[in-house]
Amino acid sequence: MCGLAGLLLPSPERQEQELASLAGAMGGALLHRGPDDAGTWADAQAGIALAHQRLSILDLSPLGHQPMASADGRYVLAYNGEIYNFSELRGELEARGASFCGHSDTEVLLAAFVAWGVEESLRRCNGMFALALWDRSERCLWLARDRVGKKPLYYGWAGDTLVFGSELKSLWRHPGFDNGIDRDALTLLLRLDYIPAPHCIHERTFKLMPGRMLRLDAAAVQVGAAAHRPELAQRPFWDARESMRAALAAPFGGTDAEAEERLDALLRDAVGLRMVADVPVGVFLSGGTDSSIVTSMMQAQSTRPVHSFSIGFEDSHHDEAPLAREVAGHLHTDHTELYVSGADALAVVPQLPAMFDEPFADASQVPTALVAKLARGGVTVALSGDGGDELFFGYSRYQRALRNWRMLSRVPSALRRPLARIAEGQGEASRSGGVAALLAEMGARGIGDVYRNRVARWRDPAAVVPGARPVESFYHLADPLEGAGTPADAMMLADFVTYLPDDLLCKVDRTSMAVSLEARAPLLDYRVAEFAWSLPLDMKLRGGVSKFLLKKVLLRYLPASMVYRGKRGFGAPVTAWLRGDLKDWAGDLLSPQRLAADGVLDSTAIARLWQRFGAGERKWHTHLWNVLMFQAWHDYWRQSRAAVRAGGELRGSGS
Repeated sequence: MCGLAGLLLPSPERQEQELASLAGAMGGALLHRGPDDAGTWADAQAGIALAHQRLSILDLSPLGHQPMASADGRYVLAYNGEIYNFSELRGELEARGASFCGHSDTEVLLAAFVAWGVEESLRRCNGMFALALWDRSERCLWLARDRVGKKPLYYGWAGDTLVFGSELKSLWRHPGFDNGIDRDALTLLLRLDYIPAPHCIHERTFKLMPGRMLRLDAAAVQVGAAAHRPELAQRPFWDARESMRAALAAPFGGTDAEAEERLDALLRDAVGLRMVADVPVGVFLSGGTDSSIVTSMMQAQSTRPVHSFSIGFEDSHHDEAPLAREVAGHLHTDHTELYVSGADALAVVPQLPAMFDEPFADASQVPTALVAKLARGGVTVALSGDGGDELFFGYSRYQRALRNWRMLSRVPSALRRPLARIAEGQGEASRSGGVAALLAEMGARGIGDVYRNRVARWRDPAAVVPGARPVESFYHLADPLEGAGTPADAMMLADFVTYLPDDLLCKVDRTSMAVSLEARAPLLDYRVAEFAWSLPLDMKLRGGVSKFLLKKVLLRYLPASMVYRGKRGFGAPVTAWLRGDLKDWAGDLLSPQRLAADGVLDSTAIARLWQRFGAGERKWHTHLWNVLMFQAWHDYWRQSRAAVRAGGELRGSGS
């Protein structure tokens, strides 16, 4: 796992050393992502520079150093991630006459580009990655991101220069990057707790979407700097919706036993591929279905006890440590458990803006950061159970949304429309649940609208961001599958495309990379996803049991008492924090004077909500937490930019 950064000029106007120095400063902001090695490469005639920070996982020798050039000299690559099937690809390439100096997957990836071209190579890769590839022959830059979006990649314009990197802090290091807040994107944060790709908190800045690639040359940089809509040029080499539609068109027709056998084989292979490393490998273990199945399959394929990690919370209903301890004992893993106090958790909160780089408000970021830090004390790679809920119908909100959609479908549309208008007049009050929430769904055109109501925080976020226009996301589609599947399939797709990459995987990436830990998610192997999409809902939800087939597989490794138990989730007691130890911190960030001085959010509306929360009203903690995360980030961003300006040693185009 690594960090990458770079820039591409619209015209060759800098000396090579100047380009390399600027790229090196951008890469240096990502030291935490790759503390083992650093490199830069620049071509002044082309106006391109790449920087790389390396966390050595495969081939720890200098032969894995990046940026790396292909054997024929055509391509130069800065790459973050792992290609899990690199051994298989290497064998195919050697059969075609390719030879290799080391045994890194980076060298294999470059040889693949030479042999098959960029798009075909990406399709052949099973892995997680974000990459920047310079083609010396065509004088163009390729940016690409893995199918699911496990690894991040930002890009934008600093003046007339294209800048890109694994995290925003690398873009901030360019002295010309003075891009302000994108108020429209801010409404997405308030609605969802995160900003989904391709949007970004900054103007003229974007995230590459999962499964997409982007080709840019000097002319495209020049046009993009003026047009400000380069996200439209992102092209898929893999598309989740199309892959799900294909799977639904060719459904699995076997028995339960055959499905169980197939899933077991796929998961074992996915886990085995992700255990390959030249450094110690462990696993996050919460005791739930997903992490337990990953741990079980690791231990089944290991000759020694797998190192598992879990954290517990003192005096909290969020404590999953006893469940994890029970699973670890049955599997005989080498288990490390740490109990943390409320003070330990709260100590993480001031670190969040620097850790996440873009405002992010899923409060489970706090326990995730704690378990990542714990694991880094023993291993360099940790496997996680992310993806099981989105693929196997694991969330209880899916069942609630289906129930509501069935109820709404029985109400004549002529009656639903006026009821929906009543809810619109209530504003954020419809967030309080019950009848008010159901009324808010009366205007639903399809399951997508009902489900958006299940996952939304602020229902009308543009009302509290003066000058903003509400931005639509994948969740705004009435039917994300456009009639190709069931309402259940449509909800799982919406989460797979949006919530999974931009919330869950973002959370794991930032918290793990903050401590130089690589996290791998075997349940998100695209072969597992495509098989899961081919299964009927009856194999995911049966007799009230969610993740039915996944639990059948887990029964091969654990007793029923450890498989069939309630889902606790990996949360944080935000309400208690905001009424207790974080009250003064929150009150300062939410003060009307401060909000008015910042001029970004409606100080009156937010002050009113803070007062209602302080008076004991429930449900407002989520609204307040995403405002607080924005406010804390806003301070951090301004301080970071001020530090770059104070440095003064770098002069950038557009500065």
